[in-house]
Amino acid sequence: MNNKFIPQMEPWFGAEESNSINEYLGEGGWMTEFKRTATFEQLIAQFTHAKHCIVVNNGTISLTLAAMACGIEAGDEVIIPNYTMIASPNSIKMFGANPVFVDVEKETLCLDLDKVRQAITSKTKAIMLVSANGRYPKAGISSFEQLAKEHNLVLIEDAAQALGSFYPDGRHIGLAGAVGSFSFSAPKVISTGQGGALITNDDDIAAKLRRLKDFGRSGGGNDIHDTIGYNFKFTELQACLGIEQMKKLNWRVERKKEIYKLYKKHLANNNNIRFFDQDLENTTPWFIDVLAEQREELMAYLKQNNIGTRIMYPPINKQVAYQVPGEHTISELVGKKGLWLPSASQLQNDEIEFICKTINAFYNK
Repeated sequence: MNNKFIPQMEPWFGAEESNSINEYLGEGGWMTEFKRTATFEQLIAQFTHAKHCIVVNNGTISLTLAAMACGIEAGDEVIIPNYTMIASPNSIKMFGANPVFVDVEKETLCLDLDKVRQAITSKTKAIMLVSANGRYPKAGISSFEQLAKEHNLVLIEDAAQALGSFYPDGRHIGLAGAVGSFSFSAPKVISTGQGGALITNDDDIAAKLRRLKDFGRSGGGNDIHDTIGYNFKFTELQACLGIEQMKKLNWRVERKKEIYKLYKKHLANNNNIRFFDQDLENTTPWFIDVLAEQREELMAYLKQNNIGTRIMYPPINKQVAYQVPGEHTISELVGKKGLWLPSASQLQNDEIEFICKTINAFYNK
């Protein structure tokens, strides 16, 4: 191994993306979303087998628009996992809805079904099911679909980390709910720098989403507005990146699974590192996430050896931005011990072996 720093994560753009952007710039395009954006949407729809795909400027706004298109309004309650990226609750706070935080399963870090059931009130209008690291809940997606149906709730899927992950019944994650949301920020499996996508099989929701993201226009490019809308459009430059990234998605999905297997192999005898459940037959690990004993000391030791790591999301209800009373055992445990190890698709096998040897060396000191 050389002395090169191994980052926890980094995007991967190549000559194909550069050539695509240069080709577009040479055409004198107007930058705003047009034919390439439509192609990118089609590629995502084909990959996920969704009837509709609508791309927007980022994965937070995609969740906001998903909730609005499903009829969620200010004052409504939306059940959200206490372990997630803070964009999940922020997306609905943006228009005055109220997140209700619920703890997660210890095996998957997805919503705990029983705790969701206990949190439902007369103000609850939706459940936002977050696919933590591409995983689905151990309780099964059908249990959440049934619970939502019983209480007349909307099921929204925050699948930001789940492109390339499927439920055991063959549906792509994001298609079980009324609408599913992906993110294309820099660390994701594929990236457009920033960006988000919404998939749905509901024609009415798709039409609402397209109007919400484009000023409420009654049709493309006109200035006739039947509804209130906003400007959350994509760009052709992002689409140039996205089209080329989609061509690499299948390989990256398989490589992410290989990386996970190598970590599991090299850390198999380390009782200080605990992996979460990952169904590699159906789902793709976005990051290598673990519970690590002596986390801070381990992170410092790895950094000394040119290995980057990142603390997993702390419990949202304890963050200064929210400060909501309540004890949530699993999300609090992740806040204390959760660690993301280097996870980029371009990691080499010898780098993974070096990382694991360094981790084992720390605990054997």
